Amino acid sequence: MQSRDSNVQVAKSAFNLKKFEWRNYIVYLAFFGVFIYFSVLLFDDGFLTSGNLLNIVRQTTTITLMALAMTFVISTGEIDLSVGSITALSSLAGALALESGLGIVGGFVAGVGTGVIVGLINGLLVTKVAIPSFLVTLGTMGAVKGVAMWITGTAPVAIVDTKFNYVFGSGDIGLIPILLIWTIIFAVIAHILLRKTSFGRQVLATGGNENAARFSGVKTMKIKLLVFLGTGFMAGLAGLLYAGRMNAGRFSFGEGDELSVIAAVILGGTSLFGGVGTVIGTVVGSLMIGTINNGLIIMGLDVSQQMIIKGLIIILAVAFGKKALKK
Repeated sequence: MQSRDSNVQVAKSAFNLKKFEWRNYIVYLAFFGVFIYFSVLLFDDGFLTSGNLLNIVRQTTTITLMALAMTFVISTGEIDLSVGSITALSSLAGALALESGLGIVGGFVAGVGTGVIVGLINGLLVTKVAIPSFLVTLGTMGAVKGVAMWITGTAPVAIVDTKFNYVFGSGDIGLIPILLIWTIIFAVIAHILLRKTSFGRQVLATGGNENAARFSGVKTMKIKLLVFLGTGFMAGLAGLLYAGRMNAGRFSFGEGDELSVIAAVILGGTSLFGGVGTVIGTVVGSLMIGTINNGLIIMGLDVSQQMIIKGLIIILAVAFGKKALKK
């Protein structure tokens, strides 16, 4: 009898483990389902052609890079709504530097430096002035967008430096787009930082229980400042990749990207409440967002309809987030 009870307990434990593992892999199963759906529905429209699949990678890179940094921010229990606006301003800063003859290095420093400065402002306002990150970044989102429109009078700034355009967007190494290489490099770096370093552990500890983390010796304010610097850096880089791919800097780059970035992070399994983060899940979530966008475009949906779908994705992302389910 006792042996039978033990077997029942083992069976129940195995069942619970399977349920837990199923939840962990929801984003991968959802991505597979979305891909199969569009593959069947749009097969005759060229969805599965190599050119279109590479386009998905190219179009998703900027979202993925910003989402990688956003994973760290959300893991600390904060949020950054200004990444789209930073992207636009950084693309213009890089383009203007190139136009002034500063070369590819000058363009890179100007673009990324712009993002880092805005990220620093966000971080200082959150950590030193104690303003909630939602309000801080909502304010900087509008302010930075206004600056991007003002500095060139909403006019685009063309980039004629072919080397810059090749490295930051339009180039290919064999059949591999340069943008895919950027994605892989930073995804590997982000994964190692989050999972293999003390910094990553401190990020998760800060989001999981900030007071407990502080009492255990974690400098939580410093961690938060660093993750906002990270989103500034990655949004700045995303702006340069936009500029390189489109051969120009524009105030409209990144418009609405913050929605896609947040959706990718939450869909990937990072908790909106902090303390739980996954870089691999974020990459898959971003690819799913890119696949959906690409499929909707091929289906002929207009921008307004695509925005409705993105909004619904945000709602579903929060509803099915693992942390939200636990709470």
